[in-house]
Amino acid sequence: MENRVCRLLGCKYPVIEGGLAYVGNGLLAAAVSEAGGFGQVGSGGRTAEDFDRQIQLAIQHTNAPFGVNIPISEHRDPKDYFEVVKKHAASIRAVSLSAGNPRPLIGPLKEAGMIVMTLASTPEQARKAEAAGADLVICEGTEAGGHNGPAELTTMVLIPLVSDVVSIPIVAAGGIADGRTAAAAFCLGAEGVQMGTRFVATEECQAHNHYKRALVDARAEDSVVMERSLGHVTRVLRSPFVEQIWEQERQTPGDIETLLPMISGKRNAQAALEGDLDHGWLNCGQSTGFVQDVQPAGVVLRKVVQETASRLQEIDLRCRSWLQ
Repeated sequence: MENRVCRLLGCKYPVIEGGLAYVGNGLLAAAVSEAGGFGQVGSGGRTAEDFDRQIQLAIQHTNAPFGVNIPISEHRDPKDYFEVVKKHAASIRAVSLSAGNPRPLIGPLKEAGMIVMTLASTPEQARKAEAAGADLVICEGTEAGGHNGPAELTTMVLIPLVSDVVSIPIVAAGGIADGRTAAAAFCLGAEGVQMGTRFVATEECQAHNHYKRALVDARAEDSVVMERSLGHVTRVLRSPFVEQIWEQERQTPGDIETLLPMISGKRNAQAALEGDLDHGWLNCGQSTGFVQDVQPAGVVLRKVVQETASRLQEIDLRCRSWLQ
């Protein structure tokens, strides 16, 4: 499966672990990279000090390349997080930038020797990322868990549209959790895939066991959107608490001050890290419908790779028979 994504990131397989706010820890990143994928330490929901600690854990547990994710707008001042990245520049292969305007940061990161990945939810965002110097673009469809673009383009539509307007490698994200969905992404024009929800349900992820079990038990239709009254698209796991948020949105649409105590990151952490699903909410993509168990990250990755290769071989044989 060696291709441009593998060459850029130094990994054996073009499978990237998403940043995963609050639960994208160093041990998980190391496990993904050790298995041949590309792990990422997430800074979302972490202090700069904890971000530093998680990077050190990744360094201690793998010699394989790994990266970090920084959601720019989620940090009041991201300067401290970039100082941490600078401190570990010799060990970090790539930085993915999300949730904000990445253009001012791409140049300095590349000058520091980093591969720069940016997230895009529309073809125009991807085109601008390439023009600004991004090395690859992660195109995230609205199936993905967490904060999504307001255009709500699906992965099926987004990837081919982006492939028409950029020449840098495309990584598909959103709705991908097995070999079938990964193979589909490659057929659409992606050279890599990023998985978030599937990697939460792994042994190395620091997510609470209640979070992992909830993903296993959930159906695809249990992945729902909140914050629409605020003009946002945040895909989460349906629960009684999320239904309370919906009711509040109906009663006071657009009232950020009233909603903020319910939709804040603290509520996310309360559920994701402490397992308090009655008083917090969980990021959850539609790919939860494919999550059947909690396994080591390496097992998950190798299974996805094997299934993807098998599916692509089947497609190749079918196409040959059609053309005969």
